[in-house]
Amino acid sequence: MTDRSVRLTRLDPTGVDHDALVDFLSTEEFPFHVRRTWSRADAVEALDSGSYRDDEHDSYWIDHAEHGRVGFVRLEDLEDPVPLFDLRIAGAFRGRGLGVPTLRAVTDHVFGTLPSVTRFEGQTREDNTAMRRVFVRAGWVKEAHYREGWPIEGGRAVASVGYGILRHDWETGETTPVPWDDDVLPDD
Repeated sequence: MTDRSVRLTRLDPTGVDHDALVDFLSTEEFPFHVRRTWSRADAVEALDSGSYRDDEHDSYWIDHAEHGRVGFVRLEDLEDPVPLFDLRIAGAFRGRGLGVPTLRAVTDHVFGTLPSVTRFEGQTREDNTAMRRVFVRAGWVKEAHYREGWPIEGGRAVASVGYGILRHDWETGETTPVPWDDDVLPDD
């Protein structure tokens, strides 16, 4: 069940919301994303490319009943039955328990508005323990651990950890486990 304190507000990244989203991207630091910081010029270029709203992408402000606008989410691969997301909470609102209700709101939106979607996926860095807890608490299942799959600027890559939720699990509240014990062993 979704915490109704979080609402997604569809944004217009090349129109009325352009400057506000550029400000958000270029003034915040995102320590667990591939790109930690954005210059204003990089943010403008990204938004003007159209890839924040096109056939494959859509973007939403994350609005909280008490805190106001706390971040945004970009949905990706929307023409695929398995979309992904990029979630960014403003630094001032991290650590306040907003991750789980936000991820649930995003999940409800995807499954509630995109009937062809069979599953929903997300990834984070292995050292982003807060987001990893959010995934599990929101009913998602760890499905992959890609060793050295997340590049780190100026450092060695860390693992990318993949999570997913099935439409069936979302509809029923059940959790379908991953069959980790089905490895095929080599012939001797």
